[in-house]
Amino acid sequence: MNHSITDKLIPLTYLSLDPLDRDWKTRLSETDEPFVFLTKNEEVVAYVYLDDLDKKQLTGPAFTTKDLEVHAVPISNVGEWKMEQPVSLPFIFQVLGEHITLIKNETDEWIGYVRREDALVELFRQDNPNLNLLKVMLSSIPMGVFVINEDTKIVNCNESGLKMIKSSYEEVINNKAGVIFNQEHINKVLDSGETMLNQIHITDDMGVLVDYSPILKDGKQVEGMIIIVQDLPMVEEMAMEIEYVKNLNTDLNAILATMYDEILVVNQNGELLRYSENFLADFWGVEDMNELLGKSLLEFEERGIFSPSVTRLVLEKKKKVSVVQQTPDGKNVLAVGNPVLNDDGEVHRIIIASRDITETTKLKTELRETKRLTKNYKEELDKLKNRDAYANKIIYCSNKMEKVMNRTRKLADFNSTVLILGESGVGKELIAKSIHREGNRADQPYLALNCGAITEDLLESELFGYTKGAFTGADSKGKIGYFEQANQGVLFLDEISEIPPRLQVKLLRVLQEKEVTPVGSTQSIPVDVQIIAATNRNLEKMVADGTFREDLFYRINVIPIQVPPLRERPEDVPLLAFHFIQQLNEKYNKKYHLSPEALNLLEVYDWPGNVRELQNLMERLVVTADDDVITADFVNQSLKFGETKQAKPVVTGILPLQEARDHLEEQLIMLAMKKYKTTTKAAAALGISQSAVSRKYQKIMKNKETIEL
Repeated sequence: MNHSITDKLIPLTYLSLDPLDRDWKTRLSETDEPFVFLTKNEEVVAYVYLDDLDKKQLTGPAFTTKDLEVHAVPISNVGEWKMEQPVSLPFIFQVLGEHITLIKNETDEWIGYVRREDALVELFRQDNPNLNLLKVMLSSIPMGVFVINEDTKIVNCNESGLKMIKSSYEEVINNKAGVIFNQEHINKVLDSGETMLNQIHITDDMGVLVDYSPILKDGKQVEGMIIIVQDLPMVEEMAMEIEYVKNLNTDLNAILATMYDEILVVNQNGELLRYSENFLADFWGVEDMNELLGKSLLEFEERGIFSPSVTRLVLEKKKKVSVVQQTPDGKNVLAVGNPVLNDDGEVHRIIIASRDITETTKLKTELRETKRLTKNYKEELDKLKNRDAYANKIIYCSNKMEKVMNRTRKLADFNSTVLILGESGVGKELIAKSIHREGNRADQPYLALNCGAITEDLLESELFGYTKGAFTGADSKGKIGYFEQANQGVLFLDEISEIPPRLQVKLLRVLQEKEVTPVGSTQSIPVDVQIIAATNRNLEKMVADGTFREDLFYRINVIPIQVPPLRERPEDVPLLAFHFIQQLNEKYNKKYHLSPEALNLLEVYDWPGNVRELQNLMERLVVTADDDVITADFVNQSLKFGETKQAKPVVTGILPLQEARDHLEEQLIMLAMKKYKTTTKAAAALGISQSAVSRKYQKIMKNKETIEL
């Protein structure tokens, strides 16, 4: 027999169950051997691994031989090794499956057992084809295996382990295991001889789950250890994600610290959660914003410290709100509140950006901020322009316009008649062009005709064409009408509500019969034209009034598209403004920019003339501006907030002239403040300076307080 295996040989320790040893519990509790072999009628039937049992339970009265048999392993499961015999592949798998292997001598008698680890070591020393297969199988184990000697050096490992720690065989072998794994865990296992399982080990290069198992000599002395490694890609990803979030948080804090505006984060109850370093101490009346953390900002409006509360308005409207807040001492703060909604559409957080607009902003800071905004908007515009083939004409970011554009895209595969509705200046013709460019008739003609711009006779000849000699002054060669010219393509009829009743009949026939009869001819010509009509009037009311044919209305109202006015989509205003400014800069080789305050002022304006008014205003500002930065004050000079025509006041009694003036002035200022909430807008509506409104309003309020007292 090989001396290396006999050195590891452990004698069998027997315990009889039948007949039962009287002191069997004592023997079990006092034995130092981990394995005890059970006999019945002097025949070995099973073995018990005592490390699986609690020795305190063994001595207890409740522990019986039946409990012992529950933990017993049948002896038939254990491999028997006779050293002179060749090793078979099933025997190798049997060795792998149990803790021990029984050793037989030449006379087929059991002379002891060896542990599985010692049996495998001996098997690997032998030259056997089956053992080569075993080595291949072990090397293909998905878990990483590292063998450590008593000097804590790595003496062997498999390929899976090297992949998990992202290293090579040359870098690992004969190097200290503590360089790769936890040195404290290694020392603890070597010192105590106890196994440590499920230890998470994370570094910059890997995330693994590690088991540290000691290699024991004679079951006591530690000769080294086996380190089993399992890959934890999820743990590694989580660690990297946590690090990313930390870095992102650091970046966001740095961004907030460098911003000129005051940034506040408020919860759904109006309570302050966070604030930026640049806070408006004078506005809040505190030296340290920590005093306001956890407190409701809604109370400030209730106490009259400022009005209105942007927090309250955002909670009520659940959308972005821009207001000018005013304090009793005349300080004005432009506040922009943006809601953060949860999955249920309720306000979860409010981000408030505020700026003191009563102080003069330094030109250098203003210009830097303006250029940054210009760059951001330009990048966003470029994205919008590249999003669709026609996006270089239609600029938007609002949900309302997104719904309109989605509807136009759905028309791409259809030739249905479309009716575009909307106020003057909203861009109805641009929508019509986009339908043509996106549709299946994009390669065919697109013609547009304004039905309200020409006379009835001329409109008839333009639409339907005429033959030679059809009327006095007609072209001798005749003329092809718009319907024939747009055959296979798209014909856009703008202001269709202005078509005279007589021509409404002819237009209805073309739509129904798909054929057109030129003026002066009796022969019909087949045409295939997609009609896109547009109007800014209420056609249903015109039908009720009898000025527009009902059958024609239903014929053109197949696919209605309502284009929202600009006042209903204020988020589009900054993009459109920058788009028009950019066009003018490129056209005239200029470098004009809109200040942030100017943009906010543009957003709160009603825009009765819609996009066309905004475009004209941008050209007016560029032509008349003296500086590259177009400020809010300069913009305000061209906007008319709340300009309405009202009847002149009627005087029914005689009173002193000055008293009448004071009384009328008080009424006007109170009405303006009630409607516009801020002195800035009230001043614009009354046509006087903001400081005058502020001073007079404060005087009125003080007089009222005195009267009440």
